[in-house]
Amino acid sequence: MKSLTLYFFLAYLISWIIWLPLYLPKFGIHFLPVLPFHHAWGALGPLTATIIVTKLEKGNDGIKNLLYRMFQWKVNWFWYFIAIFSPFVLLVFATIINDFNNSKVSFDGLGASSEFPEFGFVSFFLYSVIVYGFGEETGWRGYALPKLQKKWNALSSTVILTFLWALWHIPLFLYRPGFMAMDVFGIFGWFLSLFTGAILLTWIYNSSRGSILMAALFHGTIDIVFTSDSIEPNTMNITGFLLVVFAVFVLGLTGWKHLSKLNRQILE
Repeated sequence: MKSLTLYFFLAYLISWIIWLPLYLPKFGIHFLPVLPFHHAWGALGPLTATIIVTKLEKGNDGIKNLLYRMFQWKVNWFWYFIAIFSPFVLLVFATIINDFNNSKVSFDGLGASSEFPEFGFVSFFLYSVIVYGFGEETGWRGYALPKLQKKWNALSSTVILTFLWALWHIPLFLYRPGFMAMDVFGIFGWFLSLFTGAILLTWIYNSSRGSILMAALFHGTIDIVFTSDSIEPNTMNITGFLLVVFAVFVLGLTGWKHLSKLNRQILE
């Protein structure tokens, strides 16, 4: 497990160093420059850590295998539907539930972010998939999960990974408004949503035979749904609840051992 320990150390170190100019002002230190899209660069820490550790472990053959899994597109169409459309389907149901008594249904705020007002829906989607999808999932699901699954079952591996994934976010509580506004109950709800997403991501990754692409697409789509500023807050809460129901259904359908109808993916 030394390689896995090194991976997490590097993923934390790289991201937290990149984010330094964003959270050091909390401690009165302001001299470091903040670059355009600075927060996004930190999300590439898990990807960078995976490349470094894979190169050290397996050399060029390991990098080739990693690239293959990153762009493993030959999977059943069902997984494309789950990865790209299922979060939007849940949002549609949540919007209908929330707006039922008002006799109106609106998706005007979907894909709009005050942080990136210049982005349209397509550019926001590509940004989310490339930065947060591949940037994070190449590491979390593409490297850490199959390493953990070599020793533990899929659910136990997912629980362990969720805690370590959550800890990676610690600096965000020092500078991201949404994180800084959380109280204890808010943090618990955020962790539950992270765990819910992790269950679904394990299911997608194992069921697509280790396609990092599918995990990246789902991660990017989830981010769009939950960071679209203009979506009504209560609709977001209902969407989160439906996501939990979805994860519980998947867990009941597949079982805790593999979280898939296929065997869980492992990395030697």
